Amino acid sequence: MGVDSSTQSCKVVITDAATGAVVRQGRGTHPDGTEVDPAAWWSALQDAIAAAGGLDDVAAWSVGGQQHGMVALDAEGRVIRPALLWNDNRSAGAAADLIAEFGADQLAQRSGLVPVASFTITKLRWLRDHEPENAARVAAVALPHDWLTWRLRGFGPAEESARGPVLEELVTDRSDASGTGYWNPATGGYDRDLLAAALGHDAILPRVLGPYEWVEDESGRRVAPGAGDNAGAAYGLGAGPGDVVVSIGTSGTVFAVSEERTIDPTGTVAGFADAGGHFLPLVATLNAARVLDAIGRLLGVDHAELSRLALSAEPGAGGLTLIPYFEGERTPNLPDATASLTGMTLTSTTRENLARAAVEGMLSGLGAGLEALRGLGVPLERALLVGGGAQSEAVRAIAPLVLGIPVEVPEPGEYVALGAARQAADVLAA
Repeated sequence: MGVDSSTQSCKVVITDAATGAVVRQGRGTHPDGTEVDPAAWWSALQDAIAAAGGLDDVAAWSVGGQQHGMVALDAEGRVIRPALLWNDNRSAGAAADLIAEFGADQLAQRSGLVPVASFTITKLRWLRDHEPENAARVAAVALPHDWLTWRLRGFGPAEESARGPVLEELVTDRSDASGTGYWNPATGGYDRDLLAAALGHDAILPRVLGPYEWVEDESGRRVAPGAGDNAGAAYGLGAGPGDVVVSIGTSGTVFAVSEERTIDPTGTVAGFADAGGHFLPLVATLNAARVLDAIGRLLGVDHAELSRLALSAEPGAGGLTLIPYFEGERTPNLPDATASLTGMTLTSTTRENLARAAVEGMLSGLGAGLEALRGLGVPLERALLVGGGAQSEAVRAIAPLVLGIPVEVPEPGEYVALGAARQAADVLAA
């Protein structure tokens, strides 16, 4: 069984361990918000497992999920406050404080990351500064997939679990640990000094399992390490060194499987680890599929017609260029930027060229992510195009021209959950 506990929902796929074929699946919903009571994730996971037919014939399982969320536990295994999610920006000031204290170069060397509000380390610093009584109660810090794995293995507060609040049984994997800001990809160990600088004291952290290590649940099933969502997706896609995944959703992500660790003091490339023993340098962009949404609304057309219009125009859109920074931009780091349209003449300003400029502009933004990876020496030989935006015929046709490498578009699928299921099959065979 593979689980994807994302920001919006929980998906469960149960697969044949030998073939990887999906046998059945289920789904549960998560509440909106940038802080969430983890009990909602637990309830959604139970709903999804029930919808998928239960665990009676499941021999192994693994949980993938959203990264960076701060789950703070007290000594009795109780959640101290709602979890702060990756998209909660209240810790932006804490990120700036940590950079001022340690320096971007040192933080990149020690953790692979330069802190931004998304990362767990900044949320712990925010907790220390704004809720000191809660910070003082923290006995253990987990990420969403760590906590769900712990609970599904039978651990938790004494009154809610069969195995009790054994915090030392928390486990995680390299990929999710690498998104905290206090784990060192070079040594494979936690940087306790960074943790203490953020939280104000040391705490129990999940044991980091290797790619083929496992623990057991209370029924003796093997439990794989799990993964952060991007690493889980890469594993589910079968991405290897030389592959770069270009995900076109509400925002965009560009991440590659690399045999070498990357260090970027500018913070453009996050030096994550992957789920298979390699590394997963990643670039995030703010403007992706919503660029197409915006221009489609402007032209009064749906996505299919926008695609047809774009493919009716010549490459380069007659000189019409859309800089698609509708919501500022993270790569490059221009938070206050706005979108602009240039090259307008009486000849170039057509519906077809505007549609083409939207697709080319969006893909050029993602292409900047590829260039950032190339700049750190990451080999890029093939792009795997995924996400809702990848279903556009125009995007699929234009992407190889803009990205400059061969592009493949896998069939749509729940690749995070499938990556977790593949992990579970791996530990069965280990």
